[in-house]
Amino acid sequence: MRQFPPRRIVCLTEETVETLYLLGEQDRIVGVSGYAVRPPQVRREKPRVSAFISADIPKILKLEPDLVLAFSDLQADIVSDLVRAGIAIHVFNQRDVAGILAMIRTLGALVGAAERADQLATSYEERLANIASATRPSPKPRVYFEEWDDPLISGIGWVSELIEIAGGEDILPDLRFQQAAKDRIISPDLVRAAAPDVILASWCGKKVVPDKIRRRPGWDQIPAVDNDRIVEIKSPLILQPGPAALTDGLDAIVAALWPSATPSPPRTIRR
Repeated sequence: MRQFPPRRIVCLTEETVETLYLLGEQDRIVGVSGYAVRPPQVRREKPRVSAFISADIPKILKLEPDLVLAFSDLQADIVSDLVRAGIAIHVFNQRDVAGILAMIRTLGALVGAAERADQLATSYEERLANIASATRPSPKPRVYFEEWDDPLISGIGWVSELIEIAGGEDILPDLRFQQAAKDRIISPDLVRAAAPDVILASWCGKKVVPDKIRRRPGWDQIPAVDNDRIVEIKSPLILQPGPAALTDGLDAIVAALWPSATPSPPRTIRR
């Protein structure tokens, strides 16, 4: 018999792990993604059962979860195996800031913590509004965000929005509507022609090498390269569509765009 709220949850991506900890519901988690690093204690408290597009199905089944949380069609193969095994699944598909806030509220409802989840989401909404309304110098810095280096991939929806909230101008705003990475592949010449003032890079789990960016043909003429404004943002902060992106990820963008500005509002205190 399945329980409500579920007592044994497996999280196949990082953002649901962090959200459950923020809600004080971490005791329900029995297995996590190997990429889960927030909060830091999760790596010693919870067994790792999956990568991103692969998972140890027998290990998950041995944990006897009454709910598995997944993300998007990218985890469809994992989900299909678990569904056939009779496991209850909820698949999120948040791709923008509004979707992240909805994910928090939905997850709270799933674990019987709807009021706390709404309070958490509301605190983020207020925080985003405060940062967006901050007075900034003109003109807005033009920003290129790079998710991968070979081929060049840009345009993640929530990152594009956060650049604008931080007071920047995304040089490729239309890409945010393309969900698949293959549809967000761009040419180096497109970036060179757009001449961004700042380059933000987060190479999906591997270290960014600024010299590789500088050595691209013609990129020495880009203002961001010429003025040494190439900034790495660690993947756990910005590439997961969850609380991290709305807090530390956004703070990192603000710091990159406005290095001499006053600090942004305090982050939500974690339990």
